[in-house]
Amino acid sequence: MTQSAGDRDTRALVSRLAAIVGPAQVVTDTAEMAGFLHEPRGLFRGAAACVVKPATTAEVSAVLALCHETGTPVVPQGGNTGLVGGQVPDASGRAIVLSLSRLTKVREIDLATSTLTVEAGMVLAGVQGAADDAGRLFPLSLAAEGSCTIGGNLATNAGGTAVIAYGNARDLVLGLEVVLADGRILSDLSKLRKDNTGYDLKHLFMGSEGTLGIITAAVLKLYPKPRSLETAFVGLASPAQALAFLELARDMAGGEITGFELIPRIGIDFVLAHAQGVQDPLPEPHAWYVLLELSSQSREGLAARLVGLLDTAAERGIVEDAAVAASLDQTARFWKLRELLPEVQRAEGGSIKHDISLPLAAIPAFLDEVSGALAWEAPGVRLVAFGHLGDGNIHCNVSQPVGAERDAFLARWGEINAIVHAIVAAHHGSISAEHGIGQLKRELLPQVKDKVALDVMRALKRTLDPKGILNPGKVL
Repeated sequence: MTQSAGDRDTRALVSRLAAIVGPAQVVTDTAEMAGFLHEPRGLFRGAAACVVKPATTAEVSAVLALCHETGTPVVPQGGNTGLVGGQVPDASGRAIVLSLSRLTKVREIDLATSTLTVEAGMVLAGVQGAADDAGRLFPLSLAAEGSCTIGGNLATNAGGTAVIAYGNARDLVLGLEVVLADGRILSDLSKLRKDNTGYDLKHLFMGSEGTLGIITAAVLKLYPKPRSLETAFVGLASPAQALAFLELARDMAGGEITGFELIPRIGIDFVLAHAQGVQDPLPEPHAWYVLLELSSQSREGLAARLVGLLDTAAERGIVEDAAVAASLDQTARFWKLRELLPEVQRAEGGSIKHDISLPLAAIPAFLDEVSGALAWEAPGVRLVAFGHLGDGNIHCNVSQPVGAERDAFLARWGEINAIVHAIVAAHHGSISAEHGIGQLKRELLPQVKDKVALDVMRALKRTLDPKGILNPGKVL
């Protein structure tokens, strides 16, 4: 059989890549590549010429220099846990997937500056563990922390449950090492907390989803480990009462609030129906719940402050009931109810998901309006709205009607999106709070983003990636 020019070019590319990273680290077998070519929800599937696994920043640099020379698209991938398709190549088969899974070193722990310098392929749980071993806290916490990587977390500006206290991923970084599209290495692994020497370039790459450069290492901020922690599962009548409870908690506990998660009763029902080893958190059901976590550097007094907060909230008619965790095991059981919410929705059929953020004061009205609009336009659908109320991030998921056909329901994705996002826009919110744009929301972005901001984004893309090889088809 005559070999095509395209096949010859691919074989030559694979050979040159193998010379950089070693033959064993260039995967071309279809079965071996399969796990790199789709994302967890199965919404996006692609193809690739190969999967390349460099072990050092120098190898990443050489790979990108080669791809820049040959015009080969590069799709960076960490733990492949992203939910908007940003880590999946298109169907052309021209791209390489650049897996950072072998860049896993802890380069430095500096307790004097409370920093941890790690490579991008390190799993988030490993970063947390390295900090813990050093007697410090790295506070970024996500449901996927056992498999997502710190490079992916930074490339998507991940959020999670502790944003209310510590901020998003970008707030936890002092310095970055980034490989640019042409292979040049931007080395700015600074541990300085104050540095006004020009543009703060690291913020270009965090949240850019690998479209401007590939993060290979980062200097992360560490914090003192809390000496005491208290957790409560609180039943309330409405999101408005949850917001009133948050305001009271801020007044009485201030910076000690490290978690404030809003959960609807339907979410608890899903968990109880489909998960093992869980139980109803309170004796009687409530329409809504808040999972509250307080942390302190003081060994004494936090439990009393939590009880005082709950007593005051009950006296004012804000909360209906509450259970305070009596042990670390009970704390873990409370958090398990929250962490299982995304998983158990799959057992209820199709789920059309929205990762949105809103001004805090707008959340109760938003949820009322979305509920009403969906009841009118899509009778029988089940709204499962939960998330990080403390920072305004709600996962406004819509589960299919009981007994409906899954694919037929998911075919209404665009229609349901339009309903939810129109109400988000009316309240001056965002269609992407912590999951990014990727492929899933790329066509929506021009509808919601300021046109001048989009022009600036495109100008940055052209400047840093003139050949358009970095994660093409994502974000812009």
